Amino acid sequence: MLALSLSLALLGAAAPAAEPPELAGFAEYAAKAMADWHAPGLAVAVVKDGAVVFERGFGVRTLGKPEPVDTATRFAAASTTKAMTATALLLLAKDGKLSLDEPAIRYVPELRFKDPYVTREVRVRDLLTHSAGMPSTDWLWYEQEESTPEILKHLQWVEPASSMRTHFLYQNVMYGAAGEVVARASGMPWADFVRTRLFAPLGMKDTLPLASLVAGQPDVASPHAERAGRVEVIRNASVDGVAPAGSVWSSIHDMARWVTYLLDPKNAETLGPLFEPQVIIDPDEFYPTARLTQPHWTTYGLGWFQQDYAGQKLDFHTGSIDGMVAIVGLVRDKNLGIVVLSNLDGSQLRHALMLSVFDRYLGRPPRDWSADLRALYGGRKKEQDEAEAKLVAARHEGTRPSLTLERYVGRYADPRATPVEVAMTDGALRLRFGRGGARLEHWHYETFRAVWDATWRDPEFVTFRLDAAGAVKELEMGPLAFQREAPAAAASR
Repeated sequence: MLALSLSLALLGAAAPAAEPPELAGFAEYAAKAMADWHAPGLAVAVVKDGAVVFERGFGVRTLGKPEPVDTATRFAAASTTKAMTATALLLLAKDGKLSLDEPAIRYVPELRFKDPYVTREVRVRDLLTHSAGMPSTDWLWYEQEESTPEILKHLQWVEPASSMRTHFLYQNVMYGAAGEVVARASGMPWADFVRTRLFAPLGMKDTLPLASLVAGQPDVASPHAERAGRVEVIRNASVDGVAPAGSVWSSIHDMARWVTYLLDPKNAETLGPLFEPQVIIDPDEFYPTARLTQPHWTTYGLGWFQQDYAGQKLDFHTGSIDGMVAIVGLVRDKNLGIVVLSNLDGSQLRHALMLSVFDRYLGRPPRDWSADLRALYGGRKKEQDEAEAKLVAARHEGTRPSLTLERYVGRYADPRATPVEVAMTDGALRLRFGRGGARLEHWHYETFRAVWDATWRDPEFVTFRLDAAGAVKELEMGPLAFQREAPAAAASR
């Protein structure tokens, strides 16, 4: 198991400033927690009563290299971008350019759903609340190369998972549609709008709206993942296909400015709707941290998860993309906010530091949230390992595919997604889906396991279906059923 020393964790920390008594010892706690979670780098900012009272970088941008994280180091803000998109729509509403309660198709006529009622009735607001009834469709953008308008065309073929406005179902592509509303109502692309109306006025000079703009920039953190006790640098994953859902890269210095803006009482009239509860979240749809914080209620606003904590309303949102995590948390009644950015995949260090800061300002007794959350997520890892063991136990050993491997080769299409290609390489089957490549390892019967070249991605089952003549007709992967194209059609492409 990799162990990062406390001295490494403190590398890159800014010179201590006059910090408030509530944060006495917090820098040391953050550094130790970072080492315990094996995160190479970390940046934290705390805002109280309109002032940035803590702003530091810890550790290194890239494991094995000396460049430290500082307050200008860019990390993926990931899904904390959603609140920026919701804010953009509120600014346009203030300008009289749109209403959140108008049909979304008024601005994006090509936005179509399988249920004509949803097409007609879904409001701009519904795009922000994860309650339009659509299941997760992350296969449309993750490791894909299509633009947002191209991605949206697939939605008309996706079966709804619930009735509209009845359930919370986290949905990134709806935020992509919300960004198209921003573009159509403002007359400029979403990325240009947030740069012009948010980043520039707030002095967020380090912030970039798209992952495609990060390459070649100075002071950028590298994404990392931990596998088998070893932390390694991995490849950046782009969210640009649904940019308004999570594509922003920013520094802790800039994100502190963003939080200061959100908490400023002068902006309450414009930004207040962000924090109004819109949909109730069932406990099983909320964060596992609720097992420890034990909220009485959990809701979602416009780009914000919400819960009660220590008698206060907490608004927060995490961000997660390959090798990067973020969190922005607000206790608005106390004019208190925190941002945590880190470069380790799935690290819940972010929740630990947020809750530690809130405890300090809310007068709660000290609690080692880092240790408690490591125990919680260690238990969840055990549950996942047990589920994997059951899966392996149910495998039918000694079986083989019905056909020779060459007969599974082809191009497979589903209108809900981009096509899948299956090819033979060095005597084995390989799958290509967008930018993602995987080797297909036989599991049992007609089922294979796709082991991705991006080793930090979980393997995925792929099952082939045969027709009455014994030919391959379909490839199932997750919720998708790709129909095999005729050889002539495949060859003509």
